[in-house]
Amino acid sequence: MTENDSPLTLRQAQADVDQWIQTIGVRYFSELTNLAQLVEEVGEVARIISRTYGEQSFKPSDEKVELSDELADVLFVVICLANQTGVDLTEALRRNLDKKNKRDATRHQQNEKLK
Repeated sequence: MTENDSPLTLRQAQADVDQWIQTIGVRYFSELTNLAQLVEEVGEVARIISRTYGEQSFKPSDEKVELSDELADVLFVVICLANQTGVDLTEALRRNLDKKNKRDATRHQQNEKLK
């Protein structure tokens, strides 16, 4: 298995992003700048989804964009925000899933709109 083939945990992703920021990125952008970056990246995901699965058509300049790359851009900025605000995404996601398991244990099965 090569380095790129091995599983990447959230904790390792946070460390990898931090290493990249410290060595190549110079420093983290401010939290507000990263929030703006996140909104921009989510907009790029929306553009691809609306053109791939919706009624919009691609402009010639948009035809080579890849959803996977744009989703990775979103994840990168989320990880930056987590790192700079001290959020451990592994623990945060565990707590969030636990909350959803308790809160939504039967909610979706009972939702007539999903049947």
